[in-house]
Amino acid sequence: MDADEIRQAFLDLMVESGHVVLPRATLVPEDDPTTLFIGSGMQPLLPYLLGADHPAGTRLADSQTCLRVQDIEEVGDNRHTTFFEMLGNWSLGDYFKAEQIPQFWHFLTERVGLDPSRLYVSCFIGDAAHGIPKDDESAAIWTRLFAEAGVSAGRAEVDTEQQAARVGVGEARIVFYGSKNWWCREGGPEDMPVGEPGGPDSEVFYLFPDVEHDPSYGEHCHPNCDCGRFIELGNSVFMAYVRTETGFAPLPRRNVDYGGGLSRIAAAAAGTSDIFRISLLWPIVERLQQVSGRAYADETLAMRVIADHLCGATFLAVDGVRPANKAHGYVLRRLVRRAVRFGLDLGLEDDLAELLVPTVAAVYETAYPEVAAHVDDVVAVLSREERAFRRTLRRGISHLHDYRDRGVTGAELFVLHDTYGFPVELSTEEARRSGIAVSDTWRDEFDAQMAAQRARSQRARPRPPGPGTGRHH
Repeated sequence: MDADEIRQAFLDLMVESGHVVLPRATLVPEDDPTTLFIGSGMQPLLPYLLGADHPAGTRLADSQTCLRVQDIEEVGDNRHTTFFEMLGNWSLGDYFKAEQIPQFWHFLTERVGLDPSRLYVSCFIGDAAHGIPKDDESAAIWTRLFAEAGVSAGRAEVDTEQQAARVGVGEARIVFYGSKNWWCREGGPEDMPVGEPGGPDSEVFYLFPDVEHDPSYGEHCHPNCDCGRFIELGNSVFMAYVRTETGFAPLPRRNVDYGGGLSRIAAAAAGTSDIFRISLLWPIVERLQQVSGRAYADETLAMRVIADHLCGATFLAVDGVRPANKAHGYVLRRLVRRAVRFGLDLGLEDDLAELLVPTVAAVYETAYPEVAAHVDDVVAVLSREERAFRRTLRRGISHLHDYRDRGVTGAELFVLHDTYGFPVELSTEEARRSGIAVSDTWRDEFDAQMAAQRARSQRARPRPPGPGTGRHH
């Protein structure tokens, strides 16, 4: 199954089980000043998970486009992107673990056709200090499902990922972790403010046996290891508790919040540990190979970054974001400029938006026809930003390389930013990839220069006339 088929299979299953399918929310959240972008499928539904009644009922589902810029430095490995889709389903006080876990299992093993012997799960180990029991209920359901598929499901308990990497989990199929398997909006149970809801969650991982464990991530591999041998496919949150003045109490209405990475599930279905080889990203990579004359195997990093960033930039532009120096527009600007910089590594002097946005639109035309409907506008917006950046890019890189022998400080990075429009994040990336030392205190130095510039700007700003100004008395 390709990604379009998997998305549709999930939504079909949800409809069959009584869910209402919601349209995607735009990447810029409405009425939520706490975050710039939708970064998870549950984010638009948070008020309803916290107790409000949803007009569509108690069983909801969708496929939500998401953007996580905090992952931008990770783009280039086999599984991280800034732009992605999350398949989601929610029960608002309706069903709970006994229905959610088999439903997810059925989707993965029967609808998508994944091999049960490649699946591993994690559960919450419990928190005795706060009176929260170990999630044996979820583990028992998983044990039964594995047994029905003829798969032995041993258990292991570790408090942290670091402990798992140090001591290992043996052949365990079900691994209990601590706060890693507790959901709340920030931290573990001990970090939750009074009135905050939370609960245990259960994650599902897919094993790629052809990927060797990287010991730099710890001596032993385990489902939550970051080496790439295991990839998380989805997470079911069982929101069951609320923090009180004296500890934790049961929520009056228990909720289920499931989110699954469409690209990762598609990669598992295709038998590849490289999510850039799935149907949502590979056509963009193929187009890059065609226009650059380079091979993906030789230019993996650059092609992965460009493919991901142009997808994210395209959807941001479709959702009304325009390049700017602040907030949403700054993120769009950074994605475009980073793609252009990596494009130079491929020898691409042409307009990336003109080359690639039509391919992005073709990839998503079935699921999100609004992209194809706005393709000309998107190309125009991104192309203007590209042309402006290309005019300053070469000068900025040339000046940065003047510091090759002695390294670069935050004050010098500020000059590149202020004089040449070179984003500081791009400057530090360029320095490191070119072997130019960057001051350990560059961020503080850069911020100090920015603060000084703002102060100068305030002093230079003309004051409006008012009492005591103008004519002497």
